[in-house]
Amino acid sequence: MNQVRTDLALEENERIQEKQEETKGVRVEESYIEKDDIRITTVHIETENAAKQMGKPKGVYVTLEASAMSQPDERGHREVSIQLSEVLKKMIPDKNKEKLSVLIAGLGNRMVTPDALGPQTVDHLCITRHMIKEFGHYAYEDPDTPYISSIVPGVMGQTGMETVEIIQGIVENIKPDVLIVIDALAARSARRLGRTIQITDTGINPGSGVGNHRNSITRDTIGIPVIAIGIPTVVEAVTIVNDSMSSLVDALAESESMRVLSSSWNALNEAEQKDLVRELLSPQLNNMFVTPKDIDASINQMSFTVAEGLNMAFLGQVS
Repeated sequence: MNQVRTDLALEENERIQEKQEETKGVRVEESYIEKDDIRITTVHIETENAAKQMGKPKGVYVTLEASAMSQPDERGHREVSIQLSEVLKKMIPDKNKEKLSVLIAGLGNRMVTPDALGPQTVDHLCITRHMIKEFGHYAYEDPDTPYISSIVPGVMGQTGMETVEIIQGIVENIKPDVLIVIDALAARSARRLGRTIQITDTGINPGSGVGNHRNSITRDTIGIPVIAIGIPTVVEAVTIVNDSMSSLVDALAESESMRVLSSSWNALNEAEQKDLVRELLSPQLNNMFVTPKDIDASINQMSFTVAEGLNMAFLGQVS
């Protein structure tokens, strides 16, 4: 059976809850900032069995959901950046280290707009490593300013190398204390596109959400802690059709002549419904992913929001 493609641990947990499966080793914490309309959900995957059930590695997954992210209002984005910086401060290991060194990698293809979140975020970062190495900590008012460096490694089709190979070489050379990777994600729900930020301490598997699996970037493969930041920018077309069919069938169920169709559809589980839709769409549309029409403007805004959160977390300043 084909599973619903999503990079969000929050959506995996929702799927399990909808199926009323028993989940041991998964702990969920929720909070809501009413004045800023920001919902924060933290999913703790604490056991190997839970990791297998969720299809995600053990670790902490923090999700920020904010309707303001889809709006051009800078004030709303500023509040999201503040919350992102607070989450990062808690996740960063050795955050009180005197000479903390951070490498930030913007993953993705700059030439493909829905995949350009990582490269564009790096464009807005405040990079300090070269200044500190040249002038010492006198280059900044705060003597504890961390060494911040960045890289946009591109994609395998551009470089002929796995992203993890490029990052491994850089890590071996400059020896940072922590790696932060930024990438575009795939969501299960269209309503989360461009409105959700996931931060996790488990690293990342680039391309997994769209079925283009690349070697993972984790503590095991890199040798240092890896924090991943992602925003969903695409959703599978099959998922949209599946959701639309479910809504249509539920509406038709009010008609007595259509109740047989409704009961037959609802008798299928989510994976079976999705397989049926995929078969109906095959071969033209079943591998299609959909992105919002204003994705170029959204990427510009979201990349600035993430960069601002990173700058706040490490330097206490904005871009």
